[in-house]
Amino acid sequence: MDRIIAAQVFVTIAERGSLSSAAELLDMSRAMVTRYLAEMENWSGTRLFHRTTRRINLTSAGEATLVRCRDMLALAEQMSAVSNTEKDEPRGILRIACSQALAQDSLSAAIAAYLRQYPRTAVELRVDNRTVNLVEDRIDLAIRITNQLDPGLIARRLGDCPSVICASPAYLKEHGIPKNAEDLAVHNCLTYSYFGKNLWNFERAGEPLSVPVSGNFSANDSVVILRATLEGAGIAMQPVMSAAPYIASGQLVALVPKDKPITLGIHGVYMSRQNQALIMRSMLDFLTQWFGASKV
Repeated sequence: MDRIIAAQVFVTIAERGSLSSAAELLDMSRAMVTRYLAEMENWSGTRLFHRTTRRINLTSAGEATLVRCRDMLALAEQMSAVSNTEKDEPRGILRIACSQALAQDSLSAAIAAYLRQYPRTAVELRVDNRTVNLVEDRIDLAIRITNQLDPGLIARRLGDCPSVICASPAYLKEHGIPKNAEDLAVHNCLTYSYFGKNLWNFERAGEPLSVPVSGNFSANDSVVILRATLEGAGIAMQPVMSAAPYIASGQLVALVPKDKPITLGIHGVYMSRQNQALIMRSMLDFLTQWFGASKV
C-alpha cells in the first residue's frame, strides 16, 4: 500500500480522534482507513494507538511516529510542488479490473484509445468475473456493471449499460415468440449466476415489473451465456453492447420491445478521492466521456 497515504491516514486519525471521523474527512471507507492504519502499525513494528470503545489515544511510540509522519508529509508536499512545475501530463501504470464481457465489448478499445492519447501511461488489465478486493488484489480501479454497489465503496458512475432480451431464430421457430415479459416465465431462460438468476426486472410504461425465470443452463460468464444463446439454447438477457452486432446480422432477435430491462450503471470503484494520481483522474474522465458517447 502507498505509505504516504498511510501516513496521512494515521495523522488524520490522531488529529480527529477516531477512525470514523478520519474516514469522513478523507472521503474513504471505514474499512480502508482501518487497512491503512494496520499498514502503518506493521511498517512501524508497534501499536500506535490505545483503543477503547469510545476513543483512541496515541501510544508513546505513536506520538514519536506522529512527529515523523508529519515531517514526511511536509517533505512529500514539497516534492509535489516541484513535480507540478513540469508539464501536467498523466504518466505511470494503472491496474484495472473488469469482467470478460466488458473487456471484450468496450473497455479494451477504450483503454487503447486512452493510451494513444497519453503515451506516458500504461495499463495492466485484469479480466475477472468475480468481485475483486482492491487492496488484496492490488487493483487501482475496478469497473463494475451493477445497481447495487456497497455503500462503503468510493465510486463514480461512468455511464449506463442497457440490456436486451434476445434469442436465436432457431429457438423461436421451435418454441414460439414471447409477446411480453410475463411470457418469459414459460420459456427456457439462460441466466447469469452473479445477477438476476431467478428474477428479471423490467420497466413497462414507467412502472417496474419483475418476472420469475428459469432454465436448464446458467453460467458465471455472460460471454458464455451469449454463445449458448447463439446456439439456440434459450432466451437470454444480454448487455446491448454484447448483443447488438448479432441482432444487426440476424443471428439474434430482440424480444418484448414494450418491456425494457432495467438499465444498470457502469461504475468505476477505487480506494479514495484524496491525493488521486493524475493517471486515475484522467482515466475516470476519459471513461465517462467514452461510455457517454458510445451509449452502450
